Amino acid sequence: MKTLFVSYRVTDLDLSLRFYTALGYVELGRVEAGDGSHLVILNFPGEPAASLELVHRPADGRVDVGSGFDHLAIQVDTLTVTLKTLAEAGLEPEPVQYPGGPHGPKTSWLTDPDGYRIELVEWPSGHPDGITAADFS
Repeated sequence: MKTLFVSYRVTDLDLSLRFYTALGYVELGRVEAGDGSHLVILNFPGEPAASLELVHRPADGRVDVGSGFDHLAIQVDTLTVTLKTLAEAGLEPEPVQYPGGPHGPKTSWLTDPDGYRIELVEWPSGHPDGITAADFS
């Protein structure tokens, strides 16, 4: 099995698309789902397939993020460059943190228009992409 993508319901599709394209996502395609609803499929350039779906159902009203979802984590090459690019695009990333200490990953947080939290992660030099079993040994 394999995870295909994450899907978020969004309140304002245009506002969310501006946010996620400023973050670096590109639109792969969209589906009109009837009743004014749309599904917009996104990925980062260089990804072989979709990684995020935005679901807009205007008839359902405003999105309530609720207490069950925590966050989406996105790996970046260089956090300082990413934060500068995001700030120039009008987004407001939080200051850099070092949750694993000075030799661990660097992180920063960002919140989308509906309140979904996004963790931006830069791994230390030599660390493989993503979290693996080796991180828990």
